[in-house]
Parts: sequence; C-alpha cells; structure tokens
Amino acid sequence: MPSRKSLATPEQMALGLLDGPGLMAGVDEAGRGPLAGPVVAAAVILDELQPIQGLADSKVLTAAKRERLFDEIRAKALCFCIAEASPAEIDQLNILQATLLAMQRAVAGLRLKPTLVQVDGNRLPKLPMPAEAIVKGDAKVPAISAASILAKVTRDRQCLVMHESHPVYGFDGHKGYPTPEHLAALREHGPSPWHRLSFAPVRESAREPKR
Repeated sequence: MPSRKSLATPEQMALGLLDGPGLMAGVDEAGRGPLAGPVVAAAVILDELQPIQGLADSKVLTAAKRERLFDEIRAKALCFCIAEASPAEIDQLNILQATLLAMQRAVAGLRLKPTLVQVDGNRLPKLPMPAEAIVKGDAKVPAISAASILAKVTRDRQCLVMHESHPVYGFDGHKGYPTPEHLAALREHGPSPWHRLSFAPVRESAREPKR
C-alpha cells in the first residue's frame, strides 16, 4: 500500500474521511515535455460495478487502444474531468506549477467529490482532500491509468488542432516534442502562438534571424 504523502486536516479526520469507504479519484497529466501546446490533466473516479479491461499506462498502449479505452472510460466511469493549463500559463508559472494547476482544475471539476486522490508521480497539487503521490502510479492504479489515457488522447487531439492552424511545424507527428524536424521548423519559422516561450529551444529560436 503506498504511503500517504498528504495528511488529512483535523476537520477531515473528525469527519472520518480516512476511516470509512469513499470515492477515490486517480489523476495524471500529459504534455510536460513538449515545446508547444497545453499541459492536460485528467481526474477519474471509476465505477467498481463496471470494470474496464486493459487499463494501463497510456504510453505503453497503441493509439487505437487508447482511443477505444478513452470512449469506454467516459462511458463507464462514475465521473471524470479533463482540464489544462495553457502555454501562456506555463510560461508565467513554469511547467511544474502549471501541471499542478491543471491537476487542481481536474479534481475541482469532478461532479462527485472524492475522499482520496491518488496522483501519478512524486508531487502533489494543493487539494482540499487527502492525497497520495504514487510513483509509476499510471501502471499500478487503474484510476490513474484511466486518467493518463484521458489526458493523453485529449492532448493528442489538441495537437491535431494545432497542426491544422500551423501545419509547418508538424504537430500532428511529433505532438510538440523537440524532434529534429520540430527544431528545424522552429529555426526556420520562429515560434507559433502554441509554443512555450519559456522553454529554451523556443526562446532561442525567437532570437534567431529568420531566412
């Protein structure tokens, strides 16, 4: 059992929120590493009476499997919320704080309020309920796996929108990650409105004279 990383408040302990059964939400994000686009977070409360087969870390699933599970999670979960932090917020706050903000928004948007939140990784957003940080949680906890799939598919779809508006960067292929093709496009065209200006390769491309 993962150790608790965030203790309940005295008020929560008085209400017995840690002792009895309650709803658990899994939280994960997608898009911390790319040079462009939002960082997306999802929070999911699964329904024990409607199990979903095949949940796993979104990174080990094929795109087709993620798409299928995306629809199944949305249909069967008790509730879910997908939220994001924009490139401007990433530039203002830094990527870590923007990621935590997106997670806060996802949890706050849940229709049902969980008594425990389990978050992939080793950092926790500030939340009004007890929370646990679980390293590699997207491979260990089904609700976090579900959240990772919702976040990944949503962000990949956003990258298609980015590609439609700015096709020269190839967002449909590299999804904003710093591939050689993406870096070459940045050097040639400079940053788009989707780019994170606080990230070094983008910042440097904005200073370079364009041919």
